[in-house]
Amino acid sequence: MKKQINVVGAVVVCDGTILAAQRSPSMSLPGMWEFPGGKIEPGETPQQALRREMQEELLCVVEIGDEIEITSHEYDFGIVTLTTFYAKLTKGQPKLTEHSEIRWIPAAHLDSVEWAPADIPAVNRIMRDFAA
Repeated sequence: MKKQINVVGAVVVCDGTILAAQRSPSMSLPGMWEFPGGKIEPGETPQQALRREMQEELLCVVEIGDEIEITSHEYDFGIVTLTTFYAKLTKGQPKLTEHSEIRWIPAAHLDSVEWAPADIPAVNRIMRDFAA
């Protein structure tokens, strides 16, 4: 039985652009892009985990909005269930601490980078939401 890993991702929106983070060479799935976030710790709600992860990983504070997608994807290292939420910055600007790059990408061009497989359903949904 593969390990079940529950994670959250923040779809931070600013002026029609979305914050994307590129996984560093020391992370699993190196070089792939993702919505910043991380593991849900025992006793945390997904929203609490996302606020904590954004403070730890990118040194900024976000307000969590609507849920976008819940996606499960089986990787070599386990089954990742990713819950994504819209978010907006309320304090600070994202700073690199773990990722190799962060980038603001126009919503219509999210498919211009190589996303981690678990993030792709959310990418497709966001592109549809912003095209509407």
